[in-house]
Amino acid sequence: MLGEHVLFLDGEALVIDKPAGLPVDPPRAGGISLENHMSSLTFGFRRWPVAVHRLDRDTSGCLLLSRNPKAHARFQQAFERGEVAKRYVAILDSVPAEESGAVDLPLAKISSAERGWRMTGDPRGKAARTTWRVLAEHDGRALVEFRPETGRTHQIRVHALEGVGAPVTGDPVYGTAHPGGMMLHAIALSMARDGKPDIIADAPWPERFVALGFEPA
Repeated sequence: MLGEHVLFLDGEALVIDKPAGLPVDPPRAGGISLENHMSSLTFGFRRWPVAVHRLDRDTSGCLLLSRNPKAHARFQQAFERGEVAKRYVAILDSVPAEESGAVDLPLAKISSAERGWRMTGDPRGKAARTTWRVLAEHDGRALVEFRPETGRTHQIRVHALEGVGAPVTGDPVYGTAHPGGMMLHAIALSMARDGKPDIIADAPWPERFVALGFEPA
């Protein structure tokens, strides 16, 4: 039950620790999605909460939902203005040459019959910027913190591969699938609000990271 994954809750906002493998939107081919769990996330309200942003199916961690339409509009505007701070941690398949940096790489969508659609760096694409730093190294892999300043589709995954130089471990599109899944986790989210306490959420450290030798940083 996702009701046990609540990280923040008040009258207008809800942040949950979304499990890896659960899509936010219903898949075209059918199957379970976040929508199937909304009845357990009402907490006394008749209205179901609505996701304000998206996390990829295989990405776990902090997901913000609104509890009424007015709040939803304000939260979306805050995302568009870059006022929502997001912090991710990822395990990369190799250790970057540098200890930290910033990737300023516009992204565009491409597709082919063989590989389907995906995102790639393209100067004609939408602006995308991510700062990063290495937190730890183990067994040829690196634990890296990512702070996206924009919110493009697959931004961290593409910036890891094309900007940092190493794919996220277990990334089935930009790297190589791993039995433990994709090692990308939205570990923190925060947003200031006028007249209300800040929304602050911190997700638990994922067990799949521990299985690869990376303890909480």
